Amino acid sequence: MSSPIALFTVTLTLLGGRVNVGGLPYTYLQPRHHHGFKTEPQFSEKYFPQTVDHFNFNSMGNGTFNQRYLITEEFWIKGYGPIFFYTGNEGDIWDFASNSGFITELAAQLRALVIFAEHRYYGRSLPFDKDSFSIPQIGLLTVEQALADYAVMIRELKQQLAATDCPVIVFGGSYGGMLSAYMRLKYPNMVAGALAASAPVLSTAGLGDSGQFFRDVTADFESVASECRDAVRGGFHQLKELARHQDYSHIQSEFSLCKPPSSAQDIQQLNGLLRNAFTLMAMLDYPYSTHFLGTCPEVCNYCSPSFLAGIVYNSTGLLPCFDLYSLYVKCADPTGCGLGLDSLAWDYQACTEIDLCYESNNVTDMFPPMAFTETDRQLYCAKRWGVVPRPNWLKTQFWGDALSTASNIIFSNGDLDPWANGGVRKSLSSSLVALNISGGAHHLDLRGSNDADPESVLSARKTEAELITQWVKMERTFILHRVAMHIVGFK
Repeated sequence: MSSPIALFTVTLTLLGGRVNVGGLPYTYLQPRHHHGFKTEPQFSEKYFPQTVDHFNFNSMGNGTFNQRYLITEEFWIKGYGPIFFYTGNEGDIWDFASNSGFITELAAQLRALVIFAEHRYYGRSLPFDKDSFSIPQIGLLTVEQALADYAVMIRELKQQLAATDCPVIVFGGSYGGMLSAYMRLKYPNMVAGALAASAPVLSTAGLGDSGQFFRDVTADFESVASECRDAVRGGFHQLKELARHQDYSHIQSEFSLCKPPSSAQDIQQLNGLLRNAFTLMAMLDYPYSTHFLGTCPEVCNYCSPSFLAGIVYNSTGLLPCFDLYSLYVKCADPTGCGLGLDSLAWDYQACTEIDLCYESNNVTDMFPPMAFTETDRQLYCAKRWGVVPRPNWLKTQFWGDALSTASNIIFSNGDLDPWANGGVRKSLSSSLVALNISGGAHHLDLRGSNDADPESVLSARKTEAELITQWVKMERTFILHRVAMHIVGFK
C-alpha cells in the first residue's frame, strides 16, 4: 500500500514552488524553444478605456476603467491581414500570451495582427481598483460584461488601427476557450470564427455527470498504470485511518505540515489540497517537461518508484513547512480557485454563472468521497457573496448542447485532459468541428511548436490553420460584398 508521503509528492513539488493555478486551470509554463521563423514577438502592453457597465445606463453612466491588452503588429500587413484576438480568461494576460505560441506562429503565416485582451476583474484590469471585490462592485463581473468588453475593444481598435475591413478570429483556452465560442455565438457580426481549445462549454452549463471530472482525472493516472491509481487510493485510505485514530502528529510529520490537524475539517482540507494537486498534474500531462519555478516532469514519472525515491521535498527551499489553509482555499470550484485576488474573482463567477458542481466518490475515482451539490453551492455562495447561483443560465444564454445552428467554431480537446469530456467531442457540422487530440493535455494545441509534440497535435494544428484560413477568405468575400452593396445603395 502506498505511503501518504508518496501521495503528497505531487503536492509538495507544485506548491513548494508556490504554483498558483486556479479556476479552469491554465498553465504558468515557460515558453519553449522551437525551430522555424521567429514566433515570439515583442508585445506592447496597453490600456483600453473600457465601459464599466454595458447594460445599465443608470448604474455607472458612461464610466470607464483601464482594461489591459497586449498587442503586436510584427507580422501584420496593415489594414489587410486578419486580427487574431485572444479572449483572456481568469488570470494575468501575460501568462496566456507567453503560452499560446500557436497563435503567433499562425499569425506569422497569415500576416495577422495579434491582440491578447485581459478579462475584467483579473490581472490589472480591475474596474474599482482595490474595491473591485467588494459587494456590490463585484456584481459587474459576468460573462456577458466580459464579452461586451471584447466586442467594444475589437470595434474601437479596428477603427484606431485602420483595420475596419480586417477579419477577426478569436482564440481561447479553457474558460477563455468558452469565451471565444461565446463570442462567435453572441457577436457573429464582429467575429468570423473561433478556436475554442479545451473549452468545457457543456459541463460548466450543468450538463453531464457530476462525477465525470474526477473520474477522468483518475483515468489519466490509470492510463499510466493501474498500480498508480491503486497507490493513490491506498494513500488516501491510509490518511483516513490515521485521522480516524486521531494520529494527528503522524499526519503532520508525514506531510510536513506547519501544525498538526486537529479536526475533521482539517482532514477534509488536506484531502482537497491533495485532490487538487493530482488534478493539476492530470491537466498538465504534456509530452515534454515544462517549468514552473522548478522542473516539472511528465505526469507518468509521478507513479515511478525511482522518481518517488529520489524526489527532494520542497526543492525550492522556499517553504519550511506547509500551511493547509494558505496553500489551498476551498471555494465554489471543487477543482480549485487558486490564490490571491484572481481566486476571488473566479470564486464569484463559480457562484453565479459557471456551474462546477463536480464531486469525487472513491468508487469511480481514486479520491475520497467529497460531494459538492447545487445545495452545497447555494449555501456557500449565499454566505460568501450574498448571491444565489443560476444553474441553467449558461445553458439558456449560450445554447448549452443546442449548438447545431452555430457556425465557424473549432472545439479542440486532448484525450488526457480531464476537462475534455465536458466539451464538444463530436463535430456538429462542416463548420462546427470537434478535434480530438490523442495524447493531448489541456489546450496543448495552443502552445507553440515543440520537437516532442505528438503527430496528433501537429495534425490538429494543421486542420485549425486550414479552417481559419478558409474563414478569413470567406469573411473577406463577405466584406467586399457588403462594400459593393453599400456603394450600389448610394448610386
